[in-house]
Amino acid sequence: MKKLTIASLLIIIIAGISIVSCDSTTVQEVQPVVTNPTYNANIQPIFAAKCVSCHSSNGENPPLTNYAEVKDAVENGDVMCRLQNECGEVMPPSGKLPQVFIDMVNNWKTQGYVE
Repeated sequence: MKKLTIASLLIIIIAGISIVSCDSTTVQEVQPVVTNPTYNANIQPIFAAKCVSCHSSNGENPPLTNYAEVKDAVENGDVMCRLQNECGEVMPPSGKLPQVFIDMVNNWKTQGYVE
């Protein structure tokens, strides 16, 4: 069996560190943009995870719990304005969504709100 040289060992260690060290904080942030998103497969899970806790049918905020509500909010520009922080208010309050999700919602709109 060959011995590892110090240089080889350093390369392995540095390579391992660069794999582990990533600017992203979540797996979601490194997902590719879905170019043909549908409401059921792609959009609804985002809204369920990030919006419905404040935007439910019984809350004081406009509901975003189903296809019609989300489509209307995206169509009238309210959602995109807030997701992109162009209205002076970013949604969700916990912080701006990763751009990949914002792009996905925009693709969904551009492609005709496929359910």
